[in-house]
Amino acid sequence: MTKTSIDSAAALSAMLASTGYLADDGLATIAYLALGMERPLLLEGEPGTGKTALAQALAEAFGLPLIRLQCYEGIDASQALYDWDFTAQILHLRSIEAGGGSGLSVQALESSLYDKRFLLARPILKALQQSPAVLLIDEIDRADDEFEAFLLEVLSTYQVSIPEFGTVTAVTAPIVVLTSNRTRDLHDALKRRCLYHWIDHPGLAREVEILRTRLPQVPELLAHQVVNVVQQIRATDGILKPPGVAETLDWARALHQLGCAELDLASAAASIGALCKYREDTERVTAALARMLG
Repeated sequence: MTKTSIDSAAALSAMLASTGYLADDGLATIAYLALGMERPLLLEGEPGTGKTALAQALAEAFGLPLIRLQCYEGIDASQALYDWDFTAQILHLRSIEAGGGSGLSVQALESSLYDKRFLLARPILKALQQSPAVLLIDEIDRADDEFEAFLLEVLSTYQVSIPEFGTVTAVTAPIVVLTSNRTRDLHDALKRRCLYHWIDHPGLAREVEILRTRLPQVPELLAHQVVNVVQQIRATDGILKPPGVAETLDWARALHQLGCAELDLASAAASIGALCKYREDTERVTAALARMLG
């Protein structure tokens, strides 16, 4: 199955569902368009809403390698694109010297130093070389303006020029998914290059469906109770990090591990670390659970 063989958003949605990822109509449509138009897909939304999971599901559905570039403050082109294995190059030089130079000219010696075997492909170059592949550029909002500008150039042509080596062009455009938690606004130039979609927290019925699909071993009653509580917690004022779908799944899995068939206060409080990641949230949520389940 290839991306060009998908003839509708509904077909893509069904493929994603086969991997356990349930996309709503809006997300399935924009992802289908991104595949057909060979455009990067930029996903924004709160943490834990399934942005990264979509790239993983696409890779699984199409049987493609998933190549992930995790962005962070200070990341630069060399860490995303390529580098040279200096240690191996030095060893190569020493072996030539030990062999008496082998009669190589200076130009030939320089060329031998920048052979493909010494090229360390970072995620973006790796995706171009291995394409078809899924390239996940995760949390692009953590990178700086200069990195965005570099990324824009690469995503416009799906090729990179390496001065010592030559130009590497993807035979097939990779499927590119960029994610952002919107800790800062991205530049319009990058947004124009991409198709855009905001992923929000799912409603109660859809989140129950996601939980039941991903964790079929969790009893139905417990699944409904967990999602209902999580939905109420998200609506609670003062929560520093509202739990995402990922935390819902973790909490349901933890409760099932404790042997719960339905939600009770003791088990909920004992496993709260799967749901909350801040001490202040833990205190607020524990108090809320006492009101809900006490």
